[in-house]
Amino acid sequence: MIKTVIIEDEKPASRKLERMLNEFPEIELIGKIESVEEGVQWFSENEHPHLIFSDIVLGDGLSFDIFEKVPTKGFIIYTTAFDQYTLKAFKLNSIDYLLKPILDEDLAGAIEKYKSFIPSDNSVNSQEIKQLIKKEKTTLSRILVKIGYNLKIVQTHEISCFFSENKIVYLQTQERSFPSDFTLDELEDVLDEKKFFRANRQFIINSDYIKNIHTSPNYKVELEFQPQEEITVSRDRVKDFKDWLVS
Repeated sequence: MIKTVIIEDEKPASRKLERMLNEFPEIELIGKIESVEEGVQWFSENEHPHLIFSDIVLGDGLSFDIFEKVPTKGFIIYTTAFDQYTLKAFKLNSIDYLLKPILDEDLAGAIEKYKSFIPSDNSVNSQEIKQLIKKEKTTLSRILVKIGYNLKIVQTHEISCFFSENKIVYLQTQERSFPSDFTLDELEDVLDEKKFFRANRQFIINSDYIKNIHTSPNYKVELEFQPQEEITVSRDRVKDFKDWLVS
């Protein structure tokens, strides 16, 4: 049996996930946690489960805080409405990352992924699993941004580029730019590499928004871009850029 815990502060979401997990006979639910404080206490006092389904944003903080205070050997499938926490999640024993509303097939796939890491004798080599996790490629599909006291979800396909200015990274849409919590280096790891390209130290561009490409005898490449007027591809990135265009 796969001993499992749910961390979720919204009771309807917790009950729904419990009902979904009841469809898997190999899953044994041994605990339900609703807050960071409760989680720290539970993991300090109980034997850790094999598998944890955890929302990220809880009423008193982020679930990451639990595992930073009480490290666990169990593995985590994060369940959340927002995916800008992907990078941190995969540093904390995460096997998968399910965006709400959770679909039956996505849940089944995440459980099968966990089972594929576990030998038939049910022994767990955490170092081997971590190496497998590192090989998993996760891509960002949407980003949560702040507009004053409001929050807005921006789909990555709506973003023409990311750019750095005064040590802040912004995402640019057709309507306006929004500050983000990422660095450009972090974004390179989680954006769809077929769509996004690091043109230079300041810009990551979306191929869908390139209007024209201009070259010159000195190997300089200039892009007419929406909504930015012009972006220059770094000379040392020109070959990679041309390869990316036809990949």
